[in-house]
Amino acid sequence: MAGHSRWANIRHKKEAQDRKRGKIFGKLFREITVAARMGGGDPDYNPRLRAAIDNARAFNMPMENIERAIKKGTGELADESASLQEVTYEGYGPGGVAIYVEAMTDNRNRTSSELRHLFSKHGGSLGEAGCVAWMFQRRGFIQIPKTAVSEDRLYEIALDLEAEDVRDEGDSWAIYTDVGDFWRVRGGLERYQIPIQHAELAMIPQNYITPPVEEALKVMRLVETLEDHDDVQRVWTNMELTDEVLQRATAA
Repeated sequence: MAGHSRWANIRHKKEAQDRKRGKIFGKLFREITVAARMGGGDPDYNPRLRAAIDNARAFNMPMENIERAIKKGTGELADESASLQEVTYEGYGPGGVAIYVEAMTDNRNRTSSELRHLFSKHGGSLGEAGCVAWMFQRRGFIQIPKTAVSEDRLYEIALDLEAEDVRDEGDSWAIYTDVGDFWRVRGGLERYQIPIQHAELAMIPQNYITPPVEEALKVMRLVETLEDHDDVQRVWTNMELTDEVLQRATAA
C-alpha cells in the first residue's frame, strides 16, 4: 500500500511548479502567519510553526519573507490577513472517494460556494462537516528513499526512536508517528544521518479505496483544481493511486 507516499510525491512536484509561478509562496506565507499567531513566534516551542518554516525553506522561500510572516503573526507588523480563519471542508469525489480540504479564508460563505461549485463541476459533492473526517487520522508521516537505508537498519532505528510504524511504499519507506512524537522522531532520523525525502503532519486515511481508472483520473483533476484555489492549503483523499492511474496522469 503506497497511497500516501504517491500523493505526497505528486503534490511535492506540483508545489515545485507552483513555486516557479510564485503561487506557493502565498500559501506558505499564510500558514507561517497563522501558526505564529496561534502558537507564538518561536519555532522551538511551536511545532506547527517549525513545520511551516521547514516547508517554506524546502521551496527556497526567502528568509526575509519567512521572518515577515512570523512578525505579522505575532503582531510586530500590521497584518492585513488577521481576519483569516482556518476552515475544513469535506465531501466526495467520483467513485465515492473521500476528500478532506484544509483552507484559510476571510469569507467562509464565498469559499464554501466556490468549493461547492468545484466539487460539482468535477463530478463530486461537498458534504456536511464530519461526513468524511472520521475516515482520517492526523499522524506524522516521514518519507525516506529506499536507496538511503536498508529495511533491517531502518526498522532498528525506528524501534529505537519508538516510531509507530514503518511501511514499504514502493520506491520509498514510510515512517508513521503519533503527532506528539513527530518532531522527536524526525530529529532522531537526522541524528542517524538518514536523508528525509518528505515529512509532514498529515491526514492519513484509515483505509484506502481503488476506484476504476477513469473515475480515479477525475478525482485527480478535482484534487488539482481544489489545490489551485487560493484559499485551499491542503487536500487529502483516501484514494489508492495505482500504477495505471499514475501512468495515465503523467501522460496527460
